[in-house]
Amino acid sequence: MNLLITGANGQLGSELRLLAPRYSAHTFHFTDVAELDITDEAAVRAFVKANAIDVLINCAAYTAVDKAEANEALCQRLNAEAPALLARAMDEAGGAIIHVSTDYVFDGTAHVPYTEDAPTCPNSVYGRTKLAGEEGVRAACKRSVIVRTAWLYSTFGNNFVKTMLRLGRERDELGVIFDQIGTPTYARDLAAALLAIVERGLVPGTYHFTNEGVTSWYDFTREIHRLAGIKTCRVRPLHTAEYPTPAARPHYSVLDKTKIKQTFALDIPWWQESLAECVAALEA
Repeated sequence: MNLLITGANGQLGSELRLLAPRYSAHTFHFTDVAELDITDEAAVRAFVKANAIDVLINCAAYTAVDKAEANEALCQRLNAEAPALLARAMDEAGGAIIHVSTDYVFDGTAHVPYTEDAPTCPNSVYGRTKLAGEEGVRAACKRSVIVRTAWLYSTFGNNFVKTMLRLGRERDELGVIFDQIGTPTYARDLAAALLAIVERGLVPGTYHFTNEGVTSWYDFTREIHRLAGIKTCRVRPLHTAEYPTPAARPHYSVLDKTKIKQTFALDIPWWQESLAECVAALEA
């Protein structure tokens, strides 16, 4: 098959690029804004047609959650309008799209893991535009897969793990929020899951994927420092109210992964095991 990966220079796109050589039966086309403007419908259609794209994996998004509050128009273009446009192009070509979404489509007031059919209620510009993107993709392409994820990190780009490693070595003390609960996701594990969906037969629908387990940002940080051998920085738990941000975060955004595991026979690693892999790679 011919696969198009948009947003290829981001965390997830970079991990897909690393895994691609293992899937030599497929031809991969990796694009970012320099190679393909995903807001230009004519350019997208032309690329899909010229390269006979069978499956498009959309990793492109506006992900600066706080900046999004002041940049709603740009966020709307990249997170809502562009995915629908990509989905239309794939539907017209008789192909499929896998679109990556977020836990921010939920308001975080639940106390049990969110299933795919749980009511959505985003409370940020980022969350609202990502939900609009999901809706646009579903409406535009019959063979569409939405994969919601959360707390993404990797060896690429800027992310929480890299920031906590840096701050842990720069500071004697660090305050980290303890009352927001979720699950970290190693982008390499998500990339492998997306390719498994392609390999094992794409089944349209909405799915959830994170690593296994549950933690808080505070406990996540403590584990990052433990794995890296950082002992000189005291990590102090903070309430959300003590660290105000422009965008509201879900207090609880654990995602139920039963559906994706059963549909595609996935064995998902525990978050601490995957974090250990990533920290070891970053510290090497």
